[in-house]
Amino acid sequence: MASPPVLHVAGFKSCGFYRRVVQVVSSLTVLFPTRIRVQEHEFEDRASYRKFLIDDAFRDKFDSPSAKEHSSSPFCWFSSDTESENKESFLGGHDDALEWCRGFLNPSTPTTLGATTTSNSMLDDGHTANHGYDYDLVVIGGGSGGMAASKEAADLGAKVACLDFVKPSPAGTTWGLGGTCVNVGCIPKKLFHIGSMLKESIQEDGPSFGMNNLPLNGNGDEPQHPDIQHSWEELRENVINYIRSLNFKYRVRLREKNVTYLNKLGRFVDKHTLEVKDKKGKLSQITSSRFLIAVGGRPTPLACPGGELAISSDDVFSLEKNPGKTLCVGASYISLECAGFLAGLGIDTTVAVRSILLRGFDRECADKIDAYMVKHGVKFKRQVTPAKLEQIGEKIKVTFSDGTDEEFDTVLGAIGRTADTEQLGLDNVGVDINPKNKKILGKLEQSVSAPNIYAVGDVLEGSPELTPVAIQAGIALARRLFGGSKEPMDYINVCTTVFTPIEYSCVGYSEDDAIEKFGLDNIEVYHREFLPLEWSISHGRSENFAFAKVITEKEAPQKVLGIHYLGPQAGEVMQGYGAAIKCGLTFEKLSNTVGIHPTSSEELVTLSVTKASGEDAAAGGC
Repeated sequence: MASPPVLHVAGFKSCGFYRRVVQVVSSLTVLFPTRIRVQEHEFEDRASYRKFLIDDAFRDKFDSPSAKEHSSSPFCWFSSDTESENKESFLGGHDDALEWCRGFLNPSTPTTLGATTTSNSMLDDGHTANHGYDYDLVVIGGGSGGMAASKEAADLGAKVACLDFVKPSPAGTTWGLGGTCVNVGCIPKKLFHIGSMLKESIQEDGPSFGMNNLPLNGNGDEPQHPDIQHSWEELRENVINYIRSLNFKYRVRLREKNVTYLNKLGRFVDKHTLEVKDKKGKLSQITSSRFLIAVGGRPTPLACPGGELAISSDDVFSLEKNPGKTLCVGASYISLECAGFLAGLGIDTTVAVRSILLRGFDRECADKIDAYMVKHGVKFKRQVTPAKLEQIGEKIKVTFSDGTDEEFDTVLGAIGRTADTEQLGLDNVGVDINPKNKKILGKLEQSVSAPNIYAVGDVLEGSPELTPVAIQAGIALARRLFGGSKEPMDYINVCTTVFTPIEYSCVGYSEDDAIEKFGLDNIEVYHREFLPLEWSISHGRSENFAFAKVITEKEAPQKVLGIHYLGPQAGEVMQGYGAAIKCGLTFEKLSNTVGIHPTSSEELVTLSVTKASGEDAAAGGC
């Protein structure tokens, strides 16, 4: 039997595009070891990679003109033998490699050595009008994406059931219909964040706006601030009551749309049958022509001894009392958002960071968030991970990887999330998953190995882990399945916001990714540091911590590649710019837009200083 072809991936290890391609193609070798092999060629830094590719003329060995001009990371090619110096076929860079992988996974468009595919057609899933099953569509998961797809499919005439069963977290936390975002994610997080920002604003800004009849703290030479007492219990109760009202409304809306709601846990028996179990353990079966998996993910537990003593973001919002001195483990946006609102509410908070903050986001903006959080009371313990957790009375003693230790009242693990697919019985129906993160491998939200089974949201490999993405994808899929639509979900240029103490929003490329994709000489970066008007007369906010950055192509008309903003109301600022980028925004059009004065958003339409110029990026007055 002939050896399978080898896909070579060369790049430098800090390059996000290189890491992404390696992760995806490595998954293929696990799933299809007889069809494809992968050889990684990892370089320590950009300089050594470019020496290999350009100075040592490796790319010149290929006949393809595209190969001879390729300078970004990664560089991908095929060979028939890992030891052979006769490289057979140049594939391309990041986008070409991922497109080839999509074609490889699509049985209807077989991919040969070096071939690519641009097919956007869905596989025939066998659905007919007279299929004879209980339902046209069964949705497994009652989160944002699952409910959106359920209601849209029902509106289009499909007979739909939606299963939602919340397995308790390791700490015992449960919640109602609506998924992670509504119950233990976006909604409570934003409300706790608002609470912390209100407290900080009264303390930091109140006296400068004439609010002088407030009790003060501080002594001696230290600045005095209003001493605002906060009740964790009252905030928790109000947030939980609001969420419960949403849970009730969601059930009502499903009923109004004629969607059958089943508070049951589902497991596949075969490709058209689910075994379902209710909260009392009673088993039954339902059948459907099509299934949509929208179960999302759950926090990845700490793997160290005593890791079970830590709570997660699934638990923090339902704590009955103030968590006290808290350690947040991880540098993800979830960890930093939790650390931010905890510190803002006056809680002693430390973040344990293994490497860098906000991996995958713009590095310059992440560093500015780091500096702001330090200035506003968040402690960081860097280059460490927890090695052991021990219960010492009412405290948790954490021993770190550097040998130091410290006691905390609460340890919150936020090191990532894993798709909640292990108990679905996917092996019974041949649904392929990424073995590392348990996510479903799919194209156009359709399983590549079980065509009548679909997935949206955090459970789908390659989908941004964002609630609006899951909602939009669920609606678009329902319209394709039952409404005759051909329009796929557009995952490009999705806006997002990180609700850290200084909020950060972005859309499009980060600066580092733009450099890797287009080359440093082919982009322009416009930037500005500024002091928002609402902070301008506050004595504690004299520094230009707010920041705006626009990344464009260098050549006219300078298509906008990415927009980044740090400052108040970041999510509200960015939404409109996201729509503009979707419409092909150029820097000329952006600069010709009349700003709304005085606002922070107008900083983005008045940018003029480029990084390349070396001029001071600090803004002046009007």
